[in-house]
Amino acid sequence: MNESTNRKTVSLSSIKYLLTQLQMDLRGLIWCALLIFSYLPTVAFAQTPCPGIHVKILDIRNSKGAVACALFEAPNGFPTEFLRYATNIMMIKIRDTKARCDFLDIPPGTYALAVIHDENMDGELRTNWLGVPKEGYGFSNDAKASMSAPSFEAASFIYDGQNLDLTIKLNY
Repeated sequence: MNESTNRKTVSLSSIKYLLTQLQMDLRGLIWCALLIFSYLPTVAFAQTPCPGIHVKILDIRNSKGAVACALFEAPNGFPTEFLRYATNIMMIKIRDTKARCDFLDIPPGTYALAVIHDENMDGELRTNWLGVPKEGYGFSNDAKASMSAPSFEAASFIYDGQNLDLTIKLNY
């Protein structure tokens, strides 16, 4: 073999080697791009997994007991007969005078919320001899209780089936 043929063989081998390396690098790059793009929908379209009514309870006097949240879909029994008439009831432990009730998978409609701070964990709103509450209470729409509990209509809100964030302030 002459020197010219050796150079051509070495040059062709070098080119083949470079093409093979480039092809392998390109495959790696494509795989990497595919992995990155496969996660894009998760990141770009991230939503909470289940829509619902999310209630943040404010002005909790202390961390004793629990907060009871009762969701009503009709005026029947609102707000006092929650065990019998409420659509959903949730008891939440208070942590650092904070609580949050999350009602998930709730169908669209008109609802009202009643919340109590059950400090002694007896399942009832404790009152004095005149019937005035001794434990915290609150209602959606910041409905006020003057001589009696507010009506369902005063506390009602419309829920469209998406995420709804509400805030309820407790009164003592």
